[in-house]
Amino acid sequence: MAGTGGGRPSIFPALLYTDAKAAIRQLTEAFGFTELSVYEGEDGSVLHAELTQGNGAVMLGSKGRGGRFDEAMKGAGPTGVYVVVDDIDAHHQRAVDHGAEILMPPTDQDYGSRDYMALDLEGNIWTFGTYGPQIEA
Repeated sequence: MAGTGGGRPSIFPALLYTDAKAAIRQLTEAFGFTELSVYEGEDGSVLHAELTQGNGAVMLGSKGRGGRFDEAMKGAGPTGVYVVVDDIDAHHQRAVDHGAEILMPPTDQDYGSRDYMALDLEGNIWTFGTYGPQIEA
């Protein structure tokens, strides 16, 4: 993801999960994200979490906590997120080793990328690929 000033990304996908703690485990263990921060409520729900991958990040939290975003996302279907990684085959193997459901194995694309697709525990589609568009500021 392209950032603005100081390497800060300007776009953050935001997802809600029924079991946000399990999602964090899968995203870090199987997909190689790094946990930047996790804020929990008194009931153990994830109020807000930030996970990084390269110079990009994703925000997530627990469904059913209330609030405007939770209400707006109620009934929303799965989403798709694309993440740029350098070594697709090694990344794919890590995902497989951690039991991730693979929807498409590493595949060379006509536009020059090498991608694979995986499903997270709650049906979101994660595509990992080598193509990263250059965005001019």
